Amino acid sequence: MIEINNLTNFAVDKKFLTGVAKIVLKGENRERENISIAFVSSDEIKKLNQKYRKKNKSTDVLSFGRTLDFKSDIAEIVICPEVVKKNNEELAKILIHGILHILGYEHEKSEKQAKEMEKKQEKYLSII
Repeated sequence: MIEINNLTNFAVDKKFLTGVAKIVLKGENRERENISIAFVSSDEIKKLNQKYRKKNKSTDVLSFGRTLDFKSDIAEIVICPEVVKKNNEELAKILIHGILHILGYEHEKSEKQAKEMEKKQEKYLSII
């Protein structure tokens, strides 16, 4: 299940983004994952970044592992379209990045992991 909640004034193509998420999940053999994707303001993502990463600034995407929510496992991705636009990034790329984090990929711990994650991102971007 892929759930999308747009809490901003930015136009978000839910059908396209759901399709992107499905491509990544299928490519990683994780089609059964439950993901909630929320689009939030710069202020809101800054609060979340401060609370969970101790970084007092806005960011483009945050990923949170599964939480027990009414007997269903749901992983959460929070995206700030305002920051994505400011950074001149593609929304699809940021979503792919967030999904890969949920699936266990990292880029901050080693250069090898960063290269592997970047390779995966490019692969999925070339498919969509």
